[in-house]
Amino acid sequence: EGMKEFSSWPTFPQLYVKGEFVGGCDIVKDLFASGELQKLLGGAGAPAKATKTPGITVTPPALKAFEAAAADAAGEVLRLEIDPAFNCDLHFGPKAPGDVEVKAGAISIFVPASSVGRVDGVAIDFIDGRDGPAFKIDNPNEPPRVKRIGPKELKALLDAGKVELFDVRPDEERAIASIPAAKKLDARSQERVLSLPKDTPIAFHCHHGGRSRAAAEALLREGFTRVYNLEGGVDAWSMEIDPTVARY
Repeated sequence: EGMKEFSSWPTFPQLYVKGEFVGGCDIVKDLFASGELQKLLGGAGAPAKATKTPGITVTPPALKAFEAAAADAAGEVLRLEIDPAFNCDLHFGPKAPGDVEVKAGAISIFVPASSVGRVDGVAIDFIDGRDGPAFKIDNPNEPPRVKRIGPKELKALLDAGKVELFDVRPDEERAIASIPAAKKLDARSQERVLSLPKDTPIAFHCHHGGRSRAAAEALLREGFTRVYNLEGGVDAWSMEIDPTVARY
């Protein structure tokens, strides 16, 4: 509260340079994009323009969805921001200073200069997700993370023999409800998993998805790159794939 009164600024973060208040997050981002922040910090000014315009692929369904949304965008541009944690923000908004225009087929996508290095090679699709139609962004620059997978997608991989599935629950829960293809994750199976090539597709499940996510995160830290967690766990499997599997 004292900082808010001192600066007459209601939000955080607050940036000060040599005791002078500069601004909050949005102002600092705009100053960086224009080069004024670098000058303020004693740098050489505006960041160098990217030597290569990033490439973005947009599928026909995504293009159609963008065109429909543009009709209500009131002159705003389609923007894609990817932060250092590789969180994506795809939206229509005002063009910002320093934005890089990327041609993706029949549309233009504007990318902040700070995101350019994380955007090259991105593919944008429009799919029918579990919660309805949604944009799907695949980014080859993103470090490996646990991939969410629904029951139908998992079944397709299991039927094709393209994934190994492990159940992290104790025996008493497995006795109540189990997915036939799932192996028990015990000390022996853990040892076997760790001996597999790091690009082996491996999926985990539990009752609702929480415990299995923790197991998947642990495997990711071991260097594995294709790790899946069944969203909704065996409960979702029962509702969407096999109603003979008991719910509890």
